[in-house]
Amino acid sequence: MEEDIFFDIANANGSQIETKHCKTFQRNFVQVQGILDQNRLLINEINHNHESKIPDNLTRNVGLIRELNNNIRKVVGLYADLSSSFTKSMAASSEGESAETMKSDGRGGQKRIRSRGDD
Repeated sequence: MEEDIFFDIANANGSQIETKHCKTFQRNFVQVQGILDQNRLLINEINHNHESKIPDNLTRNVGLIRELNNNIRKVVGLYADLSSSFTKSMAASSEGESAETMKSDGRGGQKRIRSRGDD
């Protein structure tokens, strides 16, 4: 299922994003999902400790909340990397399309089609 999503990204607008970019996207998404799964477990433990009102458990929550905050920072960083990588790959894809246009008509722009009245 995940591979289908990345295949769709790779074929966006009829152009193929390099396979290495898709692998980077997939790797980052897998990392993000792992961290989010870990955060869910941390939050459950924090809630359990809070509800127990046991002093040792409440003290333990301080460390758990720090770990949760660090994980959130990691997720933000991974999404920033994904955004930057995606932007660069789209720019490279656009440059490739521009080069193809240049090759096809030799001028780098779209061909002008004259109507009969232009002659």
